[in-house]
Amino acid sequence: MLAALFSCSKEKRSDIAAEKMQNFVINISNYARKFNPAFIIIPQNGIELAFNNLNPDEGVNVSYLNAINGFGVEELFYNGQYAPDNERISMLRQLKALKKIMVSEYVSDNNNIADALSKNYNEGFICFVRSPDNYHYKQIPGNVPYENALSITNLSLAQNYLYLINTENFSSKQEMMDAVSATNFDVILIDLFFNGTAFTSSEINRLKTKANGGQRLVISYINIGSAEKFRYYWKKTWGLYHPLWIKKKYEGYDDEYWVKFWKEEWQDIIYGNDGSYIKKIIDAGFDGAYLDNVEAYYFLYYND
Repeated sequence: MLAALFSCSKEKRSDIAAEKMQNFVINISNYARKFNPAFIIIPQNGIELAFNNLNPDEGVNVSYLNAINGFGVEELFYNGQYAPDNERISMLRQLKALKKIMVSEYVSDNNNIADALSKNYNEGFICFVRSPDNYHYKQIPGNVPYENALSITNLSLAQNYLYLINTENFSSKQEMMDAVSATNFDVILIDLFFNGTAFTSSEINRLKTKANGGQRLVISYINIGSAEKFRYYWKKTWGLYHPLWIKKKYEGYDDEYWVKFWKEEWQDIIYGNDGSYIKKIIDAGFDGAYLDNVEAYYFLYYND
Protein backbone atom coordinates (compact mmCIF):
# COMPACT_ATOMS: atom_id res chain seq x y z
CA MET A 1 0.00 0.00 0.00
CA LEU A 2 2.81 2.40 0.91
CA ALA A 3 4.56 1.68 -2.40
CA ALA A 4 1.36 2.44 -4.31
CA LEU A 5 0.93 5.76 -2.49
CA PHE A 6 4.56 6.70 -3.18
CA SER A 7 4.13 5.87 -6.87
CA CYS A 8 1.01 8.02 -7.08
CA SER A 9 2.77 10.91 -5.35
CA LYS A 10 5.77 10.60 -7.68
CA GLU A 11 3.50 10.62 -10.74
CA LYS A 12 1.68 13.70 -9.46
CA ARG A 13 4.97 15.55 -8.96
CA SER A 14 5.97 14.65 -12.51
CA ASP A 15 2.65 16.01 -13.84
CA ILE A 16 3.20 19.25 -11.95
CA ALA A 17 6.69 19.56 -13.43
CA ALA A 18 5.22 19.12 -16.91
CA GLU A 19 2.66 21.84 -16.22
CA LYS A 20 5.45 24.11 -14.99
CA MET A 21 7.31 23.58 -18.28
CA GLN A 22 4.20 24.30 -20.32
CA ASN A 23 3.77 27.57 -18.43
CA PHE A 24 7.47 28.39 -18.83
CA VAL A 25 7.24 28.07 -22.61
CA ILE A 26 4.00 30.06 -22.74
CA ASN A 27 5.48 32.85 -20.63
CA ILE A 28 8.62 33.02 -22.76
CA SER A 29 6.43 33.32 -25.84
CA ASN A 30 4.21 36.01 -24.33
CA TYR A 31 7.24 38.03 -23.28
CA ALA A 32 8.97 37.81 -26.68
CA ARG A 33 5.82 38.67 -28.60
CA LYS A 34 5.42 41.90 -26.67
CA PHE A 35 8.44 43.11 -28.65
CA ASN A 36 7.73 41.21 -31.88
CA PRO A 37 4.23 39.78 -32.35
CA ALA A 38 5.57 37.49 -35.09
CA PHE A 39 8.37 36.07 -32.92
CA ILE A 40 8.71 32.32 -33.54
CA ILE A 41 8.88 29.80 -30.71
CA ILE A 42 9.95 26.21 -31.37
CA PRO A 43 10.36 23.83 -28.41
CA GLN A 44 12.62 20.82 -29.02
CA ASN A 45 11.34 17.39 -27.87
CA GLY A 46 8.74 17.00 -25.10
CA ILE A 47 6.04 16.68 -27.76
CA GLU A 48 3.45 15.43 -25.27
CA LEU A 49 3.32 18.91 -23.72
CA ALA A 50 1.07 19.80 -26.67
CA PHE A 51 -1.73 17.63 -25.24
CA ASN A 52 -4.01 18.00 -22.26
CA ASN A 53 -2.62 15.99 -19.34
CA LEU A 54 0.19 14.89 -21.70
CA ASN A 55 -2.29 12.49 -23.27
CA PRO A 56 -2.94 12.54 -27.05
CA ASP A 57 -6.37 11.01 -26.39
CA GLU A 58 -7.44 14.09 -24.42
CA GLY A 59 -6.98 16.66 -27.17
CA VAL A 60 -4.52 19.46 -27.71
CA ASN A 61 -3.53 22.02 -25.13
CA VAL A 62 -4.73 25.16 -26.89
CA SER A 63 -2.75 27.62 -24.74
CA TYR A 64 0.49 25.77 -25.39
CA LEU A 65 -0.15 25.46 -29.12
CA ASN A 66 -0.99 29.16 -29.39
CA ALA A 67 2.38 29.96 -27.82
CA ILE A 68 4.47 28.01 -30.32
CA ASN A 69 4.98 27.82 -34.08
CA GLY A 70 6.44 24.37 -34.50
CA PHE A 71 8.08 21.38 -32.88
CA GLY A 72 11.73 20.39 -32.98
CA VAL A 73 12.33 16.66 -32.70
CA GLU A 74 15.54 14.65 -32.48
CA GLU A 75 16.06 11.02 -33.58
CA LEU A 76 12.56 10.18 -34.74
CA PHE A 77 13.20 7.43 -37.31
CA TYR A 78 16.95 7.03 -36.89
CA ASN A 79 19.08 6.99 -33.76
CA GLY A 80 22.24 5.79 -35.43
CA GLN A 81 20.40 2.82 -36.89
CA TYR A 82 16.81 2.71 -38.11
CA ALA A 83 14.72 2.70 -34.92
CA PRO A 84 11.38 4.46 -35.46
CA ASP A 85 9.84 5.95 -32.33
CA ASN A 86 6.27 4.99 -33.10
CA GLU A 87 4.77 6.73 -30.09
CA ARG A 88 6.23 10.10 -31.04
CA ILE A 89 5.48 9.55 -34.73
CA SER A 90 1.84 8.99 -33.83
CA MET A 91 1.70 12.21 -31.79
CA LEU A 92 3.33 14.21 -34.56
CA ARG A 93 0.85 12.91 -37.09
CA GLN A 94 -1.87 14.51 -34.96
CA LEU A 95 0.02 17.79 -34.74
CA LYS A 96 1.46 18.26 -38.23
CA ALA A 97 -1.68 19.92 -39.60
CA LEU A 98 -1.41 22.49 -36.81
CA LYS A 99 2.31 23.26 -36.58
CA LYS A 100 5.53 22.79 -38.54
CA ILE A 101 7.49 19.67 -37.57
CA MET A 102 11.30 19.96 -37.74
CA VAL A 103 13.11 16.63 -37.32
CA SER A 104 16.83 16.17 -36.76
CA GLU A 105 17.89 12.61 -37.52
CA TYR A 106 21.20 10.94 -36.68
CA VAL A 107 22.51 8.19 -38.96
CA SER A 108 25.67 6.18 -38.28
CA ASP A 109 25.90 5.23 -41.97
CA ASN A 110 25.79 7.90 -44.67
CA ASN A 111 23.98 5.43 -46.92
CA ASN A 112 20.91 5.97 -44.74
CA ILE A 113 20.73 9.75 -45.22
CA ALA A 114 18.38 9.50 -48.20
CA ASP A 115 16.07 7.10 -46.37
CA ALA A 116 15.94 9.32 -43.28
CA LEU A 117 14.99 12.29 -45.44
CA SER A 118 12.42 10.27 -47.37
CA LYS A 119 10.67 8.92 -44.29
CA ASN A 120 10.29 12.38 -42.79
CA TYR A 121 9.23 14.21 -45.94
CA ASN A 122 6.71 11.46 -46.69
CA GLU A 123 5.15 12.30 -43.31
CA GLY A 124 5.07 16.01 -44.08
CA PHE A 125 7.96 16.85 -41.73
CA ILE A 126 11.02 18.86 -42.76
CA CYS A 127 14.28 17.16 -41.91
CA PHE A 128 17.95 17.75 -41.15
CA VAL A 129 20.18 14.66 -41.15
CA ARG A 130 23.55 14.47 -39.46
CA SER A 131 26.15 11.70 -39.63
CA PRO A 132 28.87 10.77 -37.06
CA ASP A 133 31.23 13.61 -38.00
CA ASN A 134 28.38 16.07 -37.52
CA TYR A 135 26.76 14.66 -34.38
CA HIS A 136 27.17 17.99 -32.56
CA TYR A 137 25.73 20.18 -35.34
CA LYS A 138 28.98 21.73 -36.56
CA GLN A 139 28.86 21.20 -40.33
CA ILE A 140 26.87 22.58 -43.24
CA PRO A 141 25.67 19.75 -45.50
CA GLY A 142 26.29 20.16 -49.21
CA ASN A 143 22.74 19.28 -50.23
CA VAL A 144 19.59 21.23 -49.37
CA PRO A 145 16.42 19.08 -49.44
CA TYR A 146 13.70 20.68 -51.56
CA GLU A 147 15.90 23.67 -52.32
CA ASN A 148 13.89 26.66 -53.54
CA ALA A 149 14.04 30.39 -54.22
CA LEU A 150 10.84 31.22 -52.31
CA SER A 151 10.78 33.93 -49.68
CA ILE A 152 10.06 32.22 -46.37
CA THR A 153 8.13 34.78 -44.38
CA ASN A 154 6.74 32.39 -41.79
CA LEU A 155 7.69 28.96 -40.49
CA SER A 156 4.83 27.13 -42.19
CA LEU A 157 6.40 27.86 -45.60
CA ALA A 158 9.78 26.30 -44.76
CA GLN A 159 10.79 23.21 -46.74
CA ASN A 160 14.20 22.61 -45.13
CA TYR A 161 16.50 23.92 -42.42
CA LEU A 162 20.11 24.10 -41.30
CA TYR A 163 20.98 23.14 -37.70
CA LEU A 164 24.39 24.69 -36.94
CA ILE A 165 24.94 25.49 -33.26
CA ASN A 166 28.57 24.37 -32.87
CA THR A 167 31.11 26.87 -34.26
CA GLU A 168 34.34 24.91 -33.79
CA ASN A 169 34.85 24.37 -37.53
CA PHE A 170 35.01 28.10 -38.20
CA SER A 171 38.03 30.26 -37.39
CA SER A 172 36.00 33.44 -37.19
CA LYS A 173 32.47 34.78 -37.07
CA GLN A 174 32.96 36.19 -40.56
CA GLU A 175 33.96 32.80 -41.95
CA MET A 176 30.84 31.23 -40.48
CA MET A 177 28.61 33.99 -41.81
CA ASP A 178 30.10 33.68 -45.29
CA ALA A 179 29.51 29.92 -45.27
CA VAL A 180 25.90 30.26 -44.12
CA SER A 181 25.19 33.11 -46.56
CA ALA A 182 26.31 30.89 -49.44
CA THR A 183 23.48 28.41 -48.76
CA ASN A 184 19.82 28.24 -49.76
CA PHE A 185 18.35 26.78 -46.57
CA ASP A 186 14.91 28.18 -45.71
CA VAL A 187 15.59 28.31 -41.97
CA ILE A 188 18.91 28.84 -40.23
CA LEU A 189 19.17 27.58 -36.65
CA ILE A 190 22.30 28.96 -34.97
CA ASP A 191 23.50 30.02 -31.52
CA LEU A 192 23.23 33.62 -30.36
CA PHE A 193 26.96 33.60 -29.71
CA PHE A 194 30.11 32.87 -31.68
CA ASN A 195 32.87 32.00 -29.21
CA GLY A 196 31.18 34.09 -26.54
CA THR A 197 30.46 37.11 -28.74
CA ALA A 198 26.83 37.73 -29.64
CA PHE A 199 25.80 38.25 -33.23
CA THR A 200 24.67 41.79 -33.99
CA SER A 201 21.39 42.76 -35.60
CA SER A 202 23.19 43.77 -38.81
CA GLU A 203 24.93 40.39 -38.96
CA ILE A 204 21.69 38.49 -38.41
CA ASN A 205 19.93 40.63 -41.00
CA ARG A 206 22.57 39.66 -43.55
CA LEU A 207 21.88 35.97 -42.89
CA LYS A 208 18.18 36.44 -43.64
CA THR A 209 18.80 36.35 -47.41
CA LYS A 210 19.47 33.07 -49.18
CA ALA A 211 22.23 32.85 -51.76
CA ASN A 212 19.55 32.79 -54.48
CA GLY A 213 17.97 35.99 -53.16
CA GLY A 214 14.99 34.51 -51.35
CA GLN A 215 14.15 35.58 -47.82
CA ARG A 216 14.62 33.12 -44.96
CA LEU A 217 14.20 32.87 -41.21
CA VAL A 218 17.06 32.93 -38.69
CA ILE A 219 16.30 31.29 -35.36
CA SER A 220 18.43 31.30 -32.21
CA TYR A 221 19.11 28.22 -30.12
CA ILE A 222 18.57 28.60 -26.37
CA ASN A 223 18.74 25.94 -23.66
CA ILE A 224 15.92 26.48 -21.17
CA GLY A 225 16.05 23.16 -19.31
CA SER A 226 19.71 22.95 -18.35
CA ALA A 227 22.41 25.43 -17.38
CA GLU A 228 25.61 25.54 -19.40
CA LYS A 229 28.92 26.44 -17.74
CA PHE A 230 30.23 28.20 -20.85
CA ARG A 231 27.37 30.74 -20.98
CA TYR A 232 27.66 34.40 -20.00
CA TYR A 233 25.32 33.95 -17.02
CA TRP A 234 27.38 31.22 -15.31
CA LYS A 235 29.13 32.33 -12.10
CA LYS A 236 32.43 30.90 -10.90
CA THR A 237 30.92 29.90 -7.55
CA TRP A 238 28.20 27.80 -9.17
CA GLY A 239 28.16 24.03 -9.31
CA LEU A 240 25.94 21.07 -8.47
CA TYR A 241 23.44 22.24 -5.79
CA HIS A 242 25.08 25.69 -5.75
CA PRO A 243 22.61 27.37 -6.13
CA LEU A 244 20.18 24.69 -4.98
CA TRP A 245 18.21 24.91 -8.24
CA ILE A 246 21.19 23.43 -10.12
CA LYS A 247 19.85 19.98 -9.52
CA LYS A 248 21.44 17.18 -11.52
CA LYS A 249 24.36 16.40 -13.84
CA TYR A 250 23.47 16.08 -17.50
CA GLU A 251 24.91 12.71 -18.49
CA GLY A 252 27.11 12.92 -21.57
CA TYR A 253 27.60 16.69 -21.30
CA ASP A 254 30.26 17.66 -18.77
CA ASP A 255 29.44 21.37 -18.93
CA GLU A 256 25.69 21.06 -18.35
CA TYR A 257 23.36 20.59 -15.40
CA TRP A 258 19.62 20.03 -15.28
CA VAL A 259 17.98 22.86 -13.39
CA LYS A 260 14.79 23.38 -11.45
CA PHE A 261 13.46 25.38 -14.36
CA TRP A 262 10.45 26.64 -12.41
CA LYS A 263 12.66 28.61 -10.02
CA GLU A 264 12.45 32.39 -10.34
CA GLU A 265 16.23 32.88 -10.41
CA TRP A 266 16.55 30.60 -13.47
CA GLN A 267 13.54 32.04 -15.24
CA ASP A 268 14.90 35.55 -14.73
CA ILE A 269 18.02 34.45 -16.59
CA ILE A 270 15.92 33.22 -19.50
CA TYR A 271 13.24 35.91 -19.96
CA GLY A 272 11.36 38.86 -18.52
CA ASN A 273 13.98 41.60 -18.24
CA ASP A 274 16.40 43.60 -20.38
CA GLY A 275 19.36 41.45 -19.36
CA SER A 276 17.63 38.14 -20.06
CA TYR A 277 18.73 35.62 -22.67
CA ILE A 278 15.54 35.95 -24.72
CA LYS A 279 15.85 39.75 -24.75
CA LYS A 280 19.40 39.40 -26.08
CA ILE A 281 18.03 37.18 -28.87
CA ILE A 282 15.32 39.73 -29.67
CA ASP A 283 17.80 42.61 -29.65
CA ALA A 284 20.06 40.70 -32.06
CA GLY A 285 17.22 40.60 -34.59
CA PHE A 286 16.51 36.88 -34.69
CA ASP A 287 13.13 35.80 -36.03
CA GLY A 288 12.58 33.41 -33.16
CA ALA A 289 13.98 31.05 -30.54
CA TYR A 290 14.50 27.30 -30.54
CA LEU A 291 13.96 26.09 -26.96
CA ASP A 292 16.09 23.07 -26.12
CA ASN A 293 15.58 20.63 -23.25
CA VAL A 294 11.90 21.34 -22.63
CA GLU A 295 11.83 17.66 -21.66
CA ALA A 296 13.72 18.58 -18.47
CA TYR A 297 10.60 17.64 -16.52
CA TYR A 298 11.33 13.99 -17.39
CA PHE A 299 14.35 14.14 -15.12
CA LEU A 300 13.16 16.41 -12.32
CA TYR A 301 10.13 16.05 -10.09
CA TYR A 302 8.52 19.22 -8.84
CA ASN A 303 9.06 19.20 -5.10
CA ASP A 304 8.80 22.79 -3.93
